[in-house]
Amino acid sequence: MQTPDLLIIILFLLAMTIYGIWQGRTNRSTGDYFLGGRNLPWVVAMFSIVATETSVLTFVSIPGIAYRGDWTFLQLAMGYILGRVLVSAVLLPAYFREGVTSIYEIIGTRFGTSMQKLASSVFLITRILADGVRYLATAVVVEAVTGWSLSASVLVIGLVTLTYTLSGGIRTVVWLDSIQFVLYLAGGIITIGYILQNIDIPPGEAMTHLLEAGKLKLINPDMHLLSEPWAFFSAVTGGILLSFASHGVDYMMVQRALGCRNLGAARKAMIGSGIFVFLQFSVFLLAGSLIFIFLGGDPGVEKDREFASFIVNHLPVGLKGILLAGVLSAAMSTLSSSINSLASSTVTDLLGGSASLNQSRLISLGWAAVLITIALGFDESDSAIVILGLQIASFTYGGLLALFLLSKSSRNFSPVSLGTGLVAGMTSVMLLQQAGIAWTWYICFALITTITIAYSIDLLAELFTQKSRQ
Repeated sequence: MQTPDLLIIILFLLAMTIYGIWQGRTNRSTGDYFLGGRNLPWVVAMFSIVATETSVLTFVSIPGIAYRGDWTFLQLAMGYILGRVLVSAVLLPAYFREGVTSIYEIIGTRFGTSMQKLASSVFLITRILADGVRYLATAVVVEAVTGWSLSASVLVIGLVTLTYTLSGGIRTVVWLDSIQFVLYLAGGIITIGYILQNIDIPPGEAMTHLLEAGKLKLINPDMHLLSEPWAFFSAVTGGILLSFASHGVDYMMVQRALGCRNLGAARKAMIGSGIFVFLQFSVFLLAGSLIFIFLGGDPGVEKDREFASFIVNHLPVGLKGILLAGVLSAAMSTLSSSINSLASSTVTDLLGGSASLNQSRLISLGWAAVLITIALGFDESDSAIVILGLQIASFTYGGLLALFLLSKSSRNFSPVSLGTGLVAGMTSVMLLQQAGIAWTWYICFALITTITIAYSIDLLAELFTQKSRQ
């Protein structure tokens, strides 16, 4: 990078830090720190949801997916929209009716504090593993563009994000998420514009070339539904269940909706985020396809670094700095959200909401240290990083979703039956993976397994009790 690029990045990092410290003055309680006083505009909450879930994986993997393949990834995003409609209809009403700080309070009210703590613990484990992968993805890009080591990239991103997150809380996080979302989406659009201006063929001819090469294929008609994750029905169904679970029972995502003024605003934020994710994925898939044309389809570009290589080797001074600021924006939005939600769930679910504002900040600091440590310990996988991140979440999402759906039943399940069902659901995912079943079905099978085992054990216990009384 040259001096103008470095100046852009330094100014960006300073602005984020100063804003977080300034915004921190408005936090007077843990309610302000974790839910923004329940007064967040729905548009800001919506952009924050999008920024949090896509993060730097959008930069790292999605252009690479289009570069190496086609646009069938959008089938998953179609399911995302439908999944969020389900969240808005089935789960959000209960959260607002009960006025919860953490969604796992619903489990505690219905099944007892032990199950609340178990559900929260599953969430915490899921987040630190999945976000460790996301964090690694960020460092991979920063390493490629700056020349810093992977460890140095992790530490720089972590320390800057930690500063504004600890001070400002969720209100700062969601507002900066919104700014960062606009910035990194602009990076994708700038890339598209730059390539179209600098290739030797007209835009229409470029798109025709991609279409003829099968690079714009949107629907995968493959009928191997259980083994092929990108078969249309498999991908859409997987997207629906993944979004239903991630945005319905993963506190990091739901936290933004809970910060809205009312249920109506939360629903707008939730469903709107699905539409914007679809549009955003389209932008970065198009960027990846055009990079394929720009580089002449060079097969030697390292997987998951196609976009990073393009930034380093082909963008002019100034634009390179803006794109890297976009990468850092995507990185920090996920990390800051993860830190705050991990701390919120810890305080509410594990500590019973008894922590003060300063203690909540110390807990946030502790979780930040854990995430940084995990990111430093991860190695790059030989599968696309974005898919690896989704797979990690899929191990636990099905079981968590089952707990929330069972909470709507009139049956009084015992903690033993629920806990056994949850463990069985996660175990089923491991067996499916060994059997070569597509990861898009993990949540579905885990959901069915958890509910079936919980019901079976509870019925057996009831029959045994009745027989003992006779």
